[in-house]
Amino acid sequence: MGGLRKLAVPFVASGPSGVAVRTRLKQLAPADEKVLRLVGAHLGALASRDLKARCADALAHDGEAWAARKRELTPLSSSRWAGAITKASHDQWALSRRCQLAHIQSLEAGISTIRHRLSLPLREKGGRRAPGGYHSKWEWHAKTRRLYVLQGRLEQARTDRDVGVVHVVRGGKHLARTRHHLSAAQLTEAEWRQRWEAERWFLKADGESGKRFGNETIRVGADGEVSIKLPAPLKELANAPHGRYVLACQVRFPHRGEEWADRVEANRAVAYRIHYDTTRGRWYLTASWQIPVSRTVPLAAALADGVIGVDMNADHLAAWRLDVHGNPTGNPRRFPFDLSGLAGHRDAQVRHALIRLLNWAKACGVKAIAVEDLDFTAEKTREKHGRKRRFRQLVSGMPTSRLRARLASMADRTGIAVIAVDPAYTSKWGAQHWQKPLTHETRKTTRHEAAAVAIGRRAQGHPIRRRATPPPAHQSDVQGHRTVQAGPGTPGREGPRPRIPGPRTRCVPPDCGANAGNQSAQHRSRRSAEHEYWQQDSLPLSP
Repeated sequence: MGGLRKLAVPFVASGPSGVAVRTRLKQLAPADEKVLRLVGAHLGALASRDLKARCADALAHDGEAWAARKRELTPLSSSRWAGAITKASHDQWALSRRCQLAHIQSLEAGISTIRHRLSLPLREKGGRRAPGGYHSKWEWHAKTRRLYVLQGRLEQARTDRDVGVVHVVRGGKHLARTRHHLSAAQLTEAEWRQRWEAERWFLKADGESGKRFGNETIRVGADGEVSIKLPAPLKELANAPHGRYVLACQVRFPHRGEEWADRVEANRAVAYRIHYDTTRGRWYLTASWQIPVSRTVPLAAALADGVIGVDMNADHLAAWRLDVHGNPTGNPRRFPFDLSGLAGHRDAQVRHALIRLLNWAKACGVKAIAVEDLDFTAEKTREKHGRKRRFRQLVSGMPTSRLRARLASMADRTGIAVIAVDPAYTSKWGAQHWQKPLTHETRKTTRHEAAAVAIGRRAQGHPIRRRATPPPAHQSDVQGHRTVQAGPGTPGREGPRPRIPGPRTRCVPPDCGANAGNQSAQHRSRRSAEHEYWQQDSLPLSP
C-alpha cells in the first residue's frame, strides 16, 4: 500500500452561477435580416479594431487606456455598444492569457517526458506513472529532434508571456485554417466566406439592472418584442423612436421562460446575443443572467437516502444504485450517447443522457449522484502515449468538463446533489472486488458497472473492498454470512444472524404460537418417523 497515492476526500460540487437559454428568431422579414447583417458587420469591424488596440497595450493596459478606447468607439456606435465591445476585447485578451499559460505548462510537461524517455535504454519497460524507453533508434533520434522543437516553442511562448503578447483570431483559429483546406472541409470559398463573416459579427450586449426590461441595447419585452439600439452611422434604418429598430417577430423561451419573464418584468439585468447559423440559415437569440449559487448540502445529508454511482465512458454512462450501507441494489443502468458529428449534436447527446440519469434518480428517491472528478490533461499527451493514438483519441473525446458542468446545472434544478470523488483505482478495484460477485446466470456485470459501485462506495466513505467471505464451514445459520455491508452503528453486526422462531419449513409461518417447535401439537397426519417418540416394546414371555 506504500506505492498508492493519497486519495482526495469526496465533496459536494457547487451549483451553477449563471443561466443561458436560447430561442429561435422565427419569421424574420427580409428587412430585418438586412439590418441585423449591417449592424453585426459594422460592430464586428469596431470589435476587431478594439481587440487589436487591446493586444497592442499588452501589460501596460490600465483603466485610463480602457476609457480612451471606449471614448473612441462611442461616436461610431453608442456609449453602451462601446462598453460591450471594450469589455468583450478585455475578456478575450484575458482568456488568451490563460490559454497561453496552459500551453506553456503543456510544453514543459512534454519536454520533461521526452527527456525522461531519452535517458532510458531502448525498449525499457515503463509503468503506469512513467513511460518507458523508446522502441527503436529511429524513434529515439526523431524524439531528440522534437525535443529541440518543443524547447524553441517553449522559449518563444515564455518570451511572449513576459511581454504580454497574445495571439488571438476573431472568428476562430480553426475556421481560419479551414480556408486552406476547403476540399477536405467540403466547403466552397463562398460558403467559407459567409461562415467567416458571420463568426466575426458582433451582436451581443450586457444587461443593466434598473433599466427597462434589463437591457437598453438589445431589449426584449415581456411580450416577446425584440428591439435593437442602432449604431450612430445606421440610425436612418430605424423604424421606432430614439434610433431603435423593432424586429417583426416575437420570441419566447420554452426553457426557464418563467424565470426570464420575472427578471424582465422586474427590470433586472439580462444579457443577450444574436447569432446566425450559416449551416441551417437560422437566427438565434441567447439570453443569459447570473443567479445566486445554491448552498451545498452537507455530505451526510446528501447520502441519507443512498447514492447512485456513475462511471463515465466514451460512449455511455454506467450507473448503479447503492443503499445507505454501500450495497448495490436493483439492476445497473446504462445511458448511451453518441459523440460523433458536430458540436451541437454531441452536446445534445450528453444532455439527453443526463436527463435520463436524473429522471431515474428521482424515481428511485435518491438525493445524490457520485461521479469521478476526472481531469485528462496529463493523460492524453502525445509524448506519454505517442504510439497509442486510439487511446489518446478515446480520452480526448470524453467530454469530462462539459459533462460535469451540465450535470451540476441540471442536478441543481432537480434538487439532487453531485458528489465528486477521487478517480484513482475505481475501475481496477471495482472489477477486482465487485465484478465477479455481482455476475450471475441471467446478468453479466461489466467492468464499468463494477466501477460505478466503487465510485458510489467511495462517495459514502466505505472502502471499495468487500468484506471477507468466511470459510465454508462457518457459512451456516449459526454463524451467519459476513459479506453483506452493515452500518457502523448497527448493534451486533459482527455477531451471528439472529434465529427466527418457528420451524424451518416454507408451509408454516414462523409465528405460529408457543407450540411452533412441537410437531406433535400441530395435529399433522403422516408425521415422519424421525419425529415419533421411540420406545422398545417388552419381550413376550414364554408360556
